[in-house]
Amino acid sequence: MTTYRRGPAVTVLGLLGVLCALLAGAGQAQATGYRYWSFWDRDGSAWVYASQGPSTARPSDGDVQGFRFSVSEDSQDSAKPRGAASFDSICAATPARGGEKRVALVIDFGTAQDAPSGEAPPKPRTACARVADDATSAEALAAVAKPLRYNNQALLCSIAGYPKTGCGEQVSSSEGTESQGTESKDTGKDGAAASDGGGPSVGLIAGGAAVVVLGAAAVWQTRRRRG
Repeated sequence: MTTYRRGPAVTVLGLLGVLCALLAGAGQAQATGYRYWSFWDRDGSAWVYASQGPSTARPSDGDVQGFRFSVSEDSQDSAKPRGAASFDSICAATPARGGEKRVALVIDFGTAQDAPSGEAPPKPRTACARVADDATSAEALAAVAKPLRYNNQALLCSIAGYPKTGCGEQVSSSEGTESQGTESKDTGKDGAAASDGGGPSVGLIAGGAAVVVLGAAAVWQTRRRRG
């Protein structure tokens, strides 16, 4: 009776198991997010992630829009503005005028967990912007929440001076965990979400490939001895 040595094959299975565990761990360890202002439209009783950026969106009289500062991995988990969002309550003291429109704005500066190091977020606030009929959302925001800060790519970096520094920077998931608002989820980097670049490192993948190659060689060698 021929006795087959199973050691190399068993070793390969073990190495593959270790590789899978390493890859899974790397994906978790390298989870990242982005710190930014997201932009929202109010649709009835719910916030909807804006389909345009504030520099191109042109709200109508009576619209409600929101801005929220937070850390999130992508547009699917971006935090929504908190607090009251009724046009009638926000713009009650701002009468209509011919040739102008009123836009209710909800500005949520986020939580201490999402704040840049050394900064504290102001309390959320609302404002009624009365602007020209053809004004954009960015112009409505500028009318009630200066100073605004933009980067050289026209990305909205700060509202009412918050935050003082930074603009859509990447952060580790442990730095900002308050990604969901009181209503649900949903970057608005001027209306577009930043995508997460996380995942296993090239070095780890290359090392894993080496393990697989060595394991395959061991299996081949075993089969050769059987022949």
